[in-house]
Amino acid sequence: MFLRYSCLVCIGLALLGTGCTRAGTARPVANPSWRPPAEREEAAASIVEPNGVVTLTDAVGLALMHHPALRAFPWERRAAEGRALQAGLRPNPELEFGIEEFGGAGGRRDFDGAETSLQLGQLIELGDKRFKRARLAEIDKDLVQWDYEAQKLDVMVDVTVAFVETLGAQEQLALVRELVGLSEQMYQAVAQRVAAGKDSPVEQAKAKVAAANATLGLARAEQRLAAARTQLALAWGGATPRFDHAQGDFYRIAAIPTLEALTALTLDNPSLARWEARMRRRWALLEVERSRGVPDVALRAGLRHFNETDDTAFVMGFSIPLPAFDRNQGEIEAAGQMLAKTRDDRAAATIGVQAALAQARERASMAFVEANILADDVLPTAQKAYEATDEGYRQGKFDYLEVLDAQRTLFEAKVQYVSSLTTYHRSRATVERLIGQALPETEPPVAPISMPTPLSEDLSDEE
Repeated sequence: MFLRYSCLVCIGLALLGTGCTRAGTARPVANPSWRPPAEREEAAASIVEPNGVVTLTDAVGLALMHHPALRAFPWERRAAEGRALQAGLRPNPELEFGIEEFGGAGGRRDFDGAETSLQLGQLIELGDKRFKRARLAEIDKDLVQWDYEAQKLDVMVDVTVAFVETLGAQEQLALVRELVGLSEQMYQAVAQRVAAGKDSPVEQAKAKVAAANATLGLARAEQRLAAARTQLALAWGGATPRFDHAQGDFYRIAAIPTLEALTALTLDNPSLARWEARMRRRWALLEVERSRGVPDVALRAGLRHFNETDDTAFVMGFSIPLPAFDRNQGEIEAAGQMLAKTRDDRAAATIGVQAALAQARERASMAFVEANILADDVLPTAQKAYEATDEGYRQGKFDYLEVLDAQRTLFEAKVQYVSSLTTYHRSRATVERLIGQALPETEPPVAPISMPTPLSEDLSDEE
């Protein structure tokens, strides 16, 4: 009899505890699908290094699939889903069993006069605590997503910069190789003129030094390209570059939009958009702390059995804390202050992004102007100067040192042109990261630069 009543009371109190929460105050959180084997297989998947020609699209795609910083986010996302699930759960009921008035003297000796109680208790949360906890956990999930978007942009920018550095290193290596070939041919041509008595042996020594310096520059250019290729492979999570050549529109450039137009686009920057979610989280946390100041009610109900008379009776009760001293006022104050701090942090982050955007745009714009001046004015002038010196040398009007100086001037201008283009593309990528989107398509590319026709081609025909 006692056990039957006990079961009925437990079931009734459980139903009571389930129904005491106001409808609509708690939003259930779906149980996430947890598939550890699939995640392990994905984490263990090896990166297929590209062979042959690699494009920027290939590099970015590899990075988005295999970069360790991005592959870690699904775990964090699932952890946030687990915390959201936990935040939406009700408190567990409590089962209490007790025996009183036994083991004494007289009629209370042994268990003859004992009273046995079985009670079920349920904590009833007031102040919409469960709903506010669940809302806070949902905002935390949004923050994880914003962190992923920001990290994804960072990875894309890193890949783009590494790809641009590789393109620039390839172009510089091609220039140095042409210079080495030109210097060797020049040395042979000068040696022929010295053997014919047309030039001093000093000119041949100068030509030999110039050829040696060009060979040394070739070794440096090869090392720079090897380092750039390694950085590009690391950008997508690889270890050793296996591709043969990076291919892209290195010579395609366009003017950068105004700072005002770019600043208006910074709202698409995930690093700034994330602050809106952080503000909502601070508000939600403040609401959670306020709800914790509302005391909860603990209900108890059960049966008590009197051994002395073999009678059974129902017992009920409740308890509620009296908020005489602790009303969670300290945590409420702290949450309010952190909300105010987050406002200032958001303003500081906005200023920081705008300052970085102004610097990146200035670097890109200056590189754009410099590259255009080099392409339109400096390079054609240096080319004409070299050709005139070349012609004058063959006619005996200039010595080899003047030819060498014109050649060096032309080569340095072309190297500077490649450097300006590298700076432009690198700064452009930074601008796109800060505005959170790609800039409009650029102008048609110009023709790649090349070294002039070797001087020695016509020297063999001289009288």
